[in-house]
Amino acid sequence: MGTEWGVNRSVAQVHALLYLSDRPLHAEEICEALGLARSNVSNGLKELQSYAIVRRVHVEGDRRDHFIAETDVWDMLMKIAAERKRRELDPTIQLLGELAESLHGREDVPIHVRERIGRMHDFIDTLTGWYADVRDLPKSTLVRLMKLGRGIARFLPGSGKS
Repeated sequence: MGTEWGVNRSVAQVHALLYLSDRPLHAEEICEALGLARSNVSNGLKELQSYAIVRRVHVEGDRRDHFIAETDVWDMLMKIAAERKRRELDPTIQLLGELAESLHGREDVPIHVRERIGRMHDFIDTLTGWYADVRDLPKSTLVRLMKLGRGIARFLPGSGKS
């Protein structure tokens, strides 16, 4: 699944192995199990730790670093969403905002270009605002909202469903 979401294949493999493991694993075990080079495993572990979905743990009697994955799917989803927002959406919205501001009132740029950039900025700003609104909701509320799906639209004005 990870490669379909733009995650490097070896990073996705390391994460899948740790997620499915019933115990902490050290890097050599991961290399052996997946047939990956140590450098790929090391880079993968660093990437996964930066998302806070894998963490280093101590195993008594063993001096090597061992790793475990977040196993709560909701916590994992929220951590991934937060990190992707930080890495991808935040810089994009900042750049679009600066671009929209620099184009404001410029006659040498077609109006449709200025409007489209402004709409894209507004859209991503709305998306990040929505994320901010829901990220701190209790897990049980998020689950209920997702299960409601389209059914909730009938309660909203202008949805065309009554």
